[in-house]
Amino acid sequence: MDFKNAKELLELSQNEKLTISEVMRQRELSETENSPEELYTKMERVLEIMKDSSSTPIHHPVASMGGLIGGEAKRLSLHEAAGMQLCGKVLHKAMTRAMAVLETNASMGLIVAAPTAGSAGIVPGLLLALQEVYGYSDETMIQVLYNAGAIGYLAMRNATVAGAVGGCQAEVGIASAIELLGGTPEQCLNAASTVLMNMLGLVCDPVGGLVEYPCQNRNAAGVANALIAAEMSLSGIPQLIPFDEMLDTMYAVGRRLPAELRETALGGCATAPSACARCRHH
Repeated sequence: MDFKNAKELLELSQNEKLTISEVMRQRELSETENSPEELYTKMERVLEIMKDSSSTPIHHPVASMGGLIGGEAKRLSLHEAAGMQLCGKVLHKAMTRAMAVLETNASMGLIVAAPTAGSAGIVPGLLLALQEVYGYSDETMIQVLYNAGAIGYLAMRNATVAGAVGGCQAEVGIASAIELLGGTPEQCLNAASTVLMNMLGLVCDPVGGLVEYPCQNRNAAGVANALIAAEMSLSGIPQLIPFDEMLDTMYAVGRRLPAELRETALGGCATAPSACARCRHH
């Protein structure tokens, strides 16, 4: 069940008549000594951590270690409760949860790196928002996590998910590429390609060198990007550039970014006067 790229993954899915998530689950079983029950228990724990990290700050905000974020998720939740949201239920809830995970991470709480700490809010934010609105079971959510895992695996194998190597496009872009609403394997990969296209060139410029700001805001943008790409793909809009080629493009662009724009805090938002003043204050 192994595959080296998205082309092989798609061929496996079509030949075996399996979803991407099931191909990835069977690959994990073949690569480890875990039984299906043990693997399910581990993924169950992943989902539990995602739920906790994306909900606790909404009810109990905690300031981050760097003092740059804290309380944003609760503000969004109150905004929704007042009937003021503009984005619709799924996107608003996804934004709120995504930002909450970054608050959990920045206050030294337990998260699931998906694929990194700086992008950890996007997968749980979007999936748990969809579960809340549409009533999907935990079993369904656990299965879908394998789909996200397949995209992350391809990125790790053929490119990078590190902001220090490829910029924020490599972290938030990959995390945003997530099979839940009945899409075919081809549609899933089309959506993943669209996501990377929309994030191409996004720099990694953490204020104060901390995974707090603008990382939290970009997680909120990441769930919006994922929803847009999914909506387009499910409507039947084709993607001109296959995922493998888009991944290669992202990697090439990332390697050409100057060092100042790859997690060094020497460029971008990190050098804005207000950001520097805030860091000196803390």
